[in-house]
Amino acid sequence: MNWINQHQKVAREDLVMFINACLSCTGQREFYNDGYGQRVSIDFLHDYILGNYRLLYTRTLAAGINHFNQMQIILKLLASGKHTLPEHRQEEGALITAALAGLPPQRGWEVLQQLRKRGINNRRSRAIARDYLQHRRDIHFDAIKYRSKLRAIASHAHLTLPGELGNFLFGKWKQQVYETELFETFRQAHYSAEAIYQLPFTVAEGLAAKHGIKREVFLSRIQDQMTLNEKLRLQTSAKGTEVEIDINLGRLPLTRLALYILSLPLNTRQQQWDIFNQALEKSAALTLKKSPLKPRRVAAVLDCSYSCSGSTEKHRRPLGVALAAHYLLKAASQAYQAFWTTPTNDPLLILPRGQTNLATPLLDALDWGADLVVIISDGWENDPPNGASEILRIYRHRLDPKQKTSIVHCNPVYNADDFSLHPLSPAVPTVGLRDAEDLPTMLGFARFAEGSASLTELEEYLAARVKQMLGR
Repeated sequence: MNWINQHQKVAREDLVMFINACLSCTGQREFYNDGYGQRVSIDFLHDYILGNYRLLYTRTLAAGINHFNQMQIILKLLASGKHTLPEHRQEEGALITAALAGLPPQRGWEVLQQLRKRGINNRRSRAIARDYLQHRRDIHFDAIKYRSKLRAIASHAHLTLPGELGNFLFGKWKQQVYETELFETFRQAHYSAEAIYQLPFTVAEGLAAKHGIKREVFLSRIQDQMTLNEKLRLQTSAKGTEVEIDINLGRLPLTRLALYILSLPLNTRQQQWDIFNQALEKSAALTLKKSPLKPRRVAAVLDCSYSCSGSTEKHRRPLGVALAAHYLLKAASQAYQAFWTTPTNDPLLILPRGQTNLATPLLDALDWGADLVVIISDGWENDPPNGASEILRIYRHRLDPKQKTSIVHCNPVYNADDFSLHPLSPAVPTVGLRDAEDLPTMLGFARFAEGSASLTELEEYLAARVKQMLGR
């Protein structure tokens, strides 16, 4: 019996570690780890969990993990389908299909293209590719924007393409006129500069260069065809020109909005403070409609030290998550107070600077008398080292042994060295947090990270998430 209990304990710890890693790791460089180390570490973790807990590995697709890790799980499951037990095959296929359909289009097509690059060409992978293509809402638009990927996927999976799609992808311009309006526009755009403004931005950009159109003219006229992400990326390239990229703040998710605001100069943030503050408050309210959260008295300990500047690939990501979580918790709570590592009267003007002093704001938060304390930090405290860890140990064991105050450490940064998130203290649970929008889900997941829940409860939690995902 002791052996069984120990086995279940190890399995629960393994799965919690894996889910936490999948919430925060994106295989990109972090402040303390390079991108190569991140990718090697997370790939090993995927293989370990897949080999030992295949069913639960599959069900992790429904646990709210980030897109990067959803893509890895889909690819690894399709590459090893012969190991799927017959009684789990239907659920596994349904989860792969649902997860693939839920990915942004560029990531969905990338998954299918990776099947070709990795030589995965079994019957199930071909069926998955066929179903994905059939259920795309606007396959003609996708054929224009992701033409090379779609052509490679169709060839690899031996897909039968409807209508003019086959001729468009493989016809080498033998068809002089297309009945499909978008295909015809694309054909004409090779000869007419005016036609390019009816095409997706990434396609039109190359054709604009071919026609010798000035960058300023092109950007000013193509904005209606840009996606929101494309507009955000072009903010930098448009600087120094007379072109203004129109960003609809109301369409940005909360964390993306916070990151966009933090990317702006301080004087811009000051001049448009009211606009940005209202946009963040509105986005936080919309987030809470989708994922309700109603705590009573909340204190947030928010890290704005220099390490929150992130990396060249994830610029200011930890700080953006902290700012977005500040607005989310403020909107959700009956009473709320924020305690930053560098005290500030205006979070909208925050900058990543200084050492990581979590001990002082943590003491202030506990003294304020919160029911829930949310700590958002990468966990690398150094001013003083392990200061917050000692405070949490003493508070949990001496001052609050019955845990009347809930304390959760949310870490947006994956630590590649030990396949986990850098914890603050064994006395409090540490959970991964990719976006502030995931905070309600992560607060519910914290009991598994804390160790108070059993493997059976974790399995039931994942099974419920699967039902929710497939039902939706």
